[in-house]
Parts: sequence; C-alpha cells; structure tokens
Amino acid sequence: MALKTSSFITSSLFLSLIISIHVGSAIAQRLAPGYGDTPFLLPDPGTYSLPSLGMAGDGMVLTDSGETVSLHSALGENYALLSFMYASCADVNGCPLTAYVFYQLKRNMQVDSILADNLKLVSLSFDPARDTPSVIQKYAANFSITNSTGSWDFLTSSSETELIPILEAYNQDVQRKRFIDGSNTEELIHILRVFLIDPKKRIRNIYSVPYLHSEIIYRDLLTLLKNGEISPEKSREEIFLTQSTQLGPGDVREGYENKNFKSQSSPLKEKNKLTLPPKTTRIISTLGLPPHKLEKDLKLEEKIYLGRRLFLDRRLSLNNTMSCAMCHIPEQGFTNNELATSVGIEGRTLNRNAPSLFNVGFSPNLFHDGREDSLSQQIWSPLLDKNEMGNPSVGYVLNRIRSIPDYPPLFFSAFGDSKISMEAIGDALASYQNSLNSGSSLFDRWYFGKEADAFQPNQKRGFALFVGKAGCASCHVLGKEDALFSDYKMRNTGVGYLRSIPHKQKKQTVQLAPGVFTEVDYDIIKSVSGPIKPDLGLYAITQNPEDRWKFRTPTLRNIALTSPYMHNGSISTLKEVVEFYNGGGISNPLLDPLIQPLNLTQQEISDLTSFLDTLTGSNVRELVSEATNEVVGDVGI
Repeated sequence: MALKTSSFITSSLFLSLIISIHVGSAIAQRLAPGYGDTPFLLPDPGTYSLPSLGMAGDGMVLTDSGETVSLHSALGENYALLSFMYASCADVNGCPLTAYVFYQLKRNMQVDSILADNLKLVSLSFDPARDTPSVIQKYAANFSITNSTGSWDFLTSSSETELIPILEAYNQDVQRKRFIDGSNTEELIHILRVFLIDPKKRIRNIYSVPYLHSEIIYRDLLTLLKNGEISPEKSREEIFLTQSTQLGPGDVREGYENKNFKSQSSPLKEKNKLTLPPKTTRIISTLGLPPHKLEKDLKLEEKIYLGRRLFLDRRLSLNNTMSCAMCHIPEQGFTNNELATSVGIEGRTLNRNAPSLFNVGFSPNLFHDGREDSLSQQIWSPLLDKNEMGNPSVGYVLNRIRSIPDYPPLFFSAFGDSKISMEAIGDALASYQNSLNSGSSLFDRWYFGKEADAFQPNQKRGFALFVGKAGCASCHVLGKEDALFSDYKMRNTGVGYLRSIPHKQKKQTVQLAPGVFTEVDYDIIKSVSGPIKPDLGLYAITQNPEDRWKFRTPTLRNIALTSPYMHNGSISTLKEVVEFYNGGGISNPLLDPLIQPLNLTQQEISDLTSFLDTLTGSNVRELVSEATNEVVGDVGI
C-alpha cells in the first residue's frame, strides 16, 4: 500500500540541517517541491506504465572504503535510485535536494518493507579530486540511521578519466567554474538528474528538480512491481502470476564462469485454460518500418489467430513433441537463446541456428541460405524434414490437422470453408509470421522520430561508427524513411569456411557447471558425437562454386534479444560479433570484399555495441505475450 505524502519524513530539523550545511544564509531561495507536499495530484500505482528509457551506463567507481567496483555491481540486483552529486554543492535545489529526498526514502525504509526490500539508494560524486573515499565517508555519516534497514551507498571515482564515460552514458553534463578571487576554488555547475534503474539495468524514469519527490519515486516503484516487474524477493508462484513475459534471453548466462553464478531464467507462465480471441495485428507500418506488402484482407485477423495456433501446436510433428515455437521460442526473441544450433524431433541435431522471426515478413528471401522466397511455402520444409518435425508427407500433415476437432471451425472462419489444404495451412502460418512486426525502437524514436534526448552520447557515437568507420551500413542498410538493417544479400564472412577446416585440436575445454571446467580428449567427444558436416551455404542451392559459404545478411532489428549469432550460433554475444568483424572475419579465397579489418578501439567496440542495443522494438512484450498466453493442444492429442 502506498504511503501518504504526509507520512513521509518532513522533519523541519533535518531540513534545517541540510540547508545550513550547504547554503548557510541562502535560505531565502525558493525550495523545490521535494521538500514539501507534491504540487499536483499523483496517479495511483499501477495505473500507468514506465517503459525503458535505455540501458544504464557502467564503469569503474570507488566505494567510501576505497574498494574498486563496477557501477552496475554497486547498483545491485534490485531496483536502484542513482544520483550524481558532490559533497560541497551549495545549491539547495541541487545535491542537497537529492540528499533530502534520499534521506526521506531511507527513513521510510525503517517502516516499509516494500521500500526496504526493493530499492537501493546510490549517490555517486562527480568531483573525484575533492570527494575522495575518506571525504565521501564523512559526508555519508551525516545521513546515518542507527540500526537501519535498507541500503544507501556513497561512491566516488579514482579520476576524471574513469568518471567521464559514466557521465556521458547518463547524459550528465558537468561544467567547472573557477573563482578568480584568489581562493583557487571552483564550483561545479550541473543539471540535477536522478535515475530509477531496474534489475536488468534499464533506466525506467529520470527525475529532475520539479519531479524529484519521495512520494513520486515510491509510486513509481510500486507501479513497476504491480505491472509484473521481477522483484528478487518474489516467490516463483508470484512470478508465475505477475510476469507476463521476458524481453530478453530466457536464460542470461553472463558470469556463468563464476561459481557464484545465479540463473536469471524465468519459468514459463502458468497458462489459464482460455480460448483467446484474435489479437490486434501489426500489419500496419510502425515507426522505422516500411509499409507492409500485404494487401487488405477482411479475414486477416482470423488467419493470424489460426496461424498462431498452428505455430504453437506440437501435434503437427510426427510424434506430437515438436512445434514451430520449440525452435522459434517467443520469449527468447522467436529464436533459441539456449542453443547454438537447433534440436529437432527426438533430439536430432540440426546444423543451423534458428533465425528470429521478428519482421520476417519484410525479407525477400528466407532461411540462412535464401532457398525460399515465400512464407506460405517455407513452412513445409521444417514440417517435412526428418530431423526437424519428422512428418513423412504433405498428406500426412493434412490428415493429422483434419483429425483435430478444433481446426475445421477455425479454417472455416479464416477461409470461408472448412477445407484444410496445403495452401490454407501455408497462408495461415504466413499471416501470423507477417504480424510479428516490431519497430518504434529507441533508435527509431531518435532517428526517424527526431527525439533528440532519446539517445545517450555513447549510442550516438556508436551510430556514427555504424554508418562511418565500421562500415556496418554497407550491408545492414539504412533508408531515409525506414530501416530493415539488411540488404538481404548472400555473403561469405568466413564463418562457414572455418567449419569446413579439419579439426586438429587434441583437447577441448568443457564447462560442467558454473565455475567448473575440465579438459576432455577430442577423440572421446568425437566418439560419442555425430560427424560435423561442412555447411556450404548458398552453394547447396545453386551448385555454383563461387557461392560456397555464402549466407544471408540478417536484419539487426531486435538483435539484442536474439543471441547466439551467425548462421551456426557460433558467437555468443553482440560484443564478440563486433570483435569478429573488427578482426576482418575469417580469411578465405571467397571472402566477401566488404569484410575488412576495422581497427576499432575497445571504446569504439563498446559504443557500437551500445548502439545495437537500441534496436529493440517497443512492442516485443505484446508479441511475446500473445504467443505465451495461447493454449494449444494441452488436453489430449
């Protein structure tokens, strides 16, 4: 339950302390709303949403005891409120305001477990020359509470060199004004900005002077919790009931090499036995995407609904175990974040990574080798492949679907008769895949929507590299009015060639558990594994030797959600992908001439990766939720 404004600590004694410490006689200055009651009516928690405003920056900082830590680790695994400040600030509506609001929150943590369990306060000085760890420690002592609960950490940095990238990442401008009165002192001029950051290190709100108020922050925290955001203290049962879907990989394995690794994997939401109506589609253009090629279809909603059910139905495989969604997992970016290459019926190994289906309707060619050009036709390849869904013939699939009582009425609703044909199945599945459009990303808002403040400095630098020095836009093209971030051409980057080289290593490092590794003789691995077959890419389709190891240029939209990367899932992270291209790919006689060493610095690699993180569409949660809430074939087969 939200605390009333009046219940927050508004001690005149504390306010006097703050003012006297920082401003002396300047008490006549008009105080910000954060020192008193809110000047406007606040909405109830949960009646509004707080979309992500981008990723929170990271960097190395110092604790008040002098320990070097990353800012992300200092923010912790919970929600965090991050302020930039300096101890000698003399503006009552600047750093002292932040300290006052933070102190209110810390005091209320003593009586409110929701606040204490879900919010961490972090104050970072941007004056490292004067705010040394010992100074920060003394400054923090002004706000100590005996036997207190909750956390408020005070940080500084070792130098401006370490600090500047952090300030740029948060778009926190700081200017230095030196006095010329002989005192050799300087004042820091800055705009007050306080950041609410979630456990996934996404910025969810930014508070300036008029809106920095403890009650506003408290309601925002409750809103995030009420809207299904994950709290580390929630039970699995609560997560089942409140989390609609993940936006990112189903199992984030960063830090897996550490023995203290904790999986962030979320269990599948418990499904209600409901028959859901057709959902609103995304066929219409969204910001950053071109107009869709589909003509107006009065039965489009019904076809999408039927296609979604077919997509999720495991009864379409030979032994009722595999569906399209088993490889193109909705909550994992409509790909599979857990496996480099897909696994088909009866655990049979496939040699390629499952491509994401976001915006697949815009692609003129399909599959990594470009062998199909129609969504309505391509579905029959996995349905009939002996290693994927295992069906022996088209007729077998048709008869299987005809035998399921649910489907004849749905086909009648979508096509005007209950005849279940090869064309109708392809049309329905294509209609659903064509609806998986996802635009209006952070990049689209900044570039096409002209929202100047949507991008952080490092993201802007990354974009400049993308279209400039790094040359990414040569293949991942950008239009004047829209961007699919692919020319959809077939190119040889060397990844396929590398797999064709005979394996010469004697041992292979195998990770058994977090922090537990062992060396295994490669001959042992080979004895229990199937043969690794070379993947010649486009050559398998054209039989032209010049087409060996060529694969389709993928779109970069939603790329942050669709790891691992490359046609064989051989690269785990976006940073590693950038490093791969920075090195010029894998040299071979047919290497695409556009693949050249980029000579990027580590900072440029980081900036370029930050830009790629901005390409996630705004409606991913909605698209995933439609699929994960659908119930198909749960009762009998």
